[in-house]
Amino acid sequence: MTPSREHIRWFRNTAPYINAHRGKTFVLMLGGEAAQHANFPTIIHDIALLNSLGVRLVLVHGNRPQIGERLRAAGIESRFQDGMRITDSAAMGHVTDAAGSLRAQIEALLSMGLPNSPMQGASIRVCSGNFVTARPIGVVNGTDYQHTGRVRRVDVAGIREQLAAGSIVLLSPLGYSPTGEIFNLTLEDIAVHCASAIGADKLLLFGAAQGLQDDSGQLLRQLAVGNMTQRAFADEDQARLAETARRACLAGVERCQVISYRDDCAMLEELFTHDGSGTLVAKDDYEQSRTATIDDVGGILELIEPLEHQGVLLKRSRELLETEIRHFRLLERDGRILACAALYPFPEEGCGELACIVSHPEYRGGHRGQRLLRELEQEARKQGLDRVFVLTTQTAHWFIEQGFEERSRDALPGQKQQLYNLQRNSKVFFKAL
Repeated sequence: MTPSREHIRWFRNTAPYINAHRGKTFVLMLGGEAAQHANFPTIIHDIALLNSLGVRLVLVHGNRPQIGERLRAAGIESRFQDGMRITDSAAMGHVTDAAGSLRAQIEALLSMGLPNSPMQGASIRVCSGNFVTARPIGVVNGTDYQHTGRVRRVDVAGIREQLAAGSIVLLSPLGYSPTGEIFNLTLEDIAVHCASAIGADKLLLFGAAQGLQDDSGQLLRQLAVGNMTQRAFADEDQARLAETARRACLAGVERCQVISYRDDCAMLEELFTHDGSGTLVAKDDYEQSRTATIDDVGGILELIEPLEHQGVLLKRSRELLETEIRHFRLLERDGRILACAALYPFPEEGCGELACIVSHPEYRGGHRGQRLLRELEQEARKQGLDRVFVLTTQTAHWFIEQGFEERSRDALPGQKQQLYNLQRNSKVFFKAL
């Protein structure tokens, strides 16, 4: 296939994601550090692309380094308490100047329409204003935060009206009070409150690293909120991003995704490819995914036995399941197994069998099968396998929807062909990884 057709094939594969994201509302949180990076104009181009694909966007920008630069130039010392800037009257003018300057820069970038550039023909409308009402923090443990405030409420109707009209809503880290005062707010406070208030489908958080990393530097592809307090992150910035994602999920945002502002195409890769580029933080912290152990055999048997009686699954004895338990992965809530699936590798043929993908009947409809399927596909990739297959008698359409294609049983590994049950006459489906 020619390079140009490879590009066309990739574009074709993005169609399911384009359809899934159209009409959805995303809040994007970009700190002031991102605005200083050389990749920032490219991020703006990608934001324009999302807008053209029908995604409703709220962009929340920070300006902490820009404020610091202005205060240093003016000979004013920056003061912080518990990670928050103490904003006195002398600093407040520099705060509003930094916010206004950066907002104008972003509006200018979103207004570009140069020929032969990603912005050609974009014609984006940007709306910014007094969408955030704030209140003063006041005096906490003897420290007067003065003009530093917290979000009191968000103008949900106003933001939704602008989004419905196709505008990108741009929020600066400032809030306004009914008495006419201006308050310096944290970027994270506005992003969490806005995403929660407007019912955003996603909150995208931009950081310096590829995503969230543990204290050993390993990228964490997926995190559940309930597991985050047990994690140690690589540095203070990572911990702040993780805490922002946790707060947003607890406030009702279903998904938060942490990606890099340094990495070209990181946002598009995260949103339009199967594996993504950063870290997905999920709201459903009470459901945990883990590898099965011998103690789970009873729970798995209870889960799969009804489908064995219906002929959907091949019957497994307790003894067989005990010997194969290392191949199983499961989802559990409060010690109860809600779903399971298994991966049996055939490394010589470079493929693996996915089997026993089952969800508890009381918990179907929550995409748990898809979640386990994705995790086992990822595990297959780690093992160096380039495709997976399934044998099924009654769930062919579900696997087709997950990207599998029907093949003849001659495509099966030799060992599996010898064990093929002619009486069951299962259909064979393969999926390239």
